[in-house]
Amino acid sequence: MDRVDDKFYRARILKRSDIASDLWLIRVDPGGPFTFKPGQYATLGVEGEVKRIERAYSIVSSPIEKELEFFFELVPEGELTPRLYRLQEGDEMLMRKSPKGLFTLDQKSGRTNHFLVCTVTGIAPYVSYVRTLYRSWEEGSFHGEHKLFILNGASRSWEFGYYEELSKYAKQAPWLKYAATVSRPWEDENWTGEMGRVDDVLRKYSDMWGLDGTNSVAYLCGHPDMIENGKSMLKRIGFSKQHVKEEVYWIPAKQGATTS
Repeated sequence: MDRVDDKFYRARILKRSDIASDLWLIRVDPGGPFTFKPGQYATLGVEGEVKRIERAYSIVSSPIEKELEFFFELVPEGELTPRLYRLQEGDEMLMRKSPKGLFTLDQKSGRTNHFLVCTVTGIAPYVSYVRTLYRSWEEGSFHGEHKLFILNGASRSWEFGYYEELSKYAKQAPWLKYAATVSRPWEDENWTGEMGRVDDVLRKYSDMWGLDGTNSVAYLCGHPDMIENGKSMLKRIGFSKQHVKEEVYWIPAKQGATTS
């Protein structure tokens, strides 16, 4: 091993759940102390034939959990996700010992409405927010000062990795609203919920929930096209750049390399 390896843990997969043919989640033992804030990411990697391959992945779990949870989408032509996809319970992968990222819940602006918009695996940081606040709420140390409004998009309903969990929390917690929308309902005949691309129904839900550029902070996470379209829509309803946070999950190939 070379000297850079003291920056890594060997994280061991404790549980794997396949959500769809190209979506899966894992829970891992990080292999050592790992302190992070909800919304941050971990850098995961494997040793390739020629070089070490690493990518950043948002952490689903809350800092109060002992294990780390990740939600992946397979990118067949990607450098790393096909390798991660082959890993099963008991297998190990590399994980940098330090978390990174600034996509954390804004508690400095004074605004307490948080409009959380995402596609598929972009739900990950929001689940971390919710699990953390829900535990505090149960224990009585959080009284709902901050309110979360989640709009979760996917092509088909089976791509919602946390639909049941978030729906359950939303029924119990007065500070949480959750809506899911499917953009290809013709491929999902049993779906009876909202239909349309997440950026197409963004305005509908911002109006329904009373969220605008004067009273909220908006967050966009996931597909780069959704983020660009979402920023344009948010600008139209008065959101300034300082009140919009974004976490792009990959850069389109024409602009740079994939991050998956």
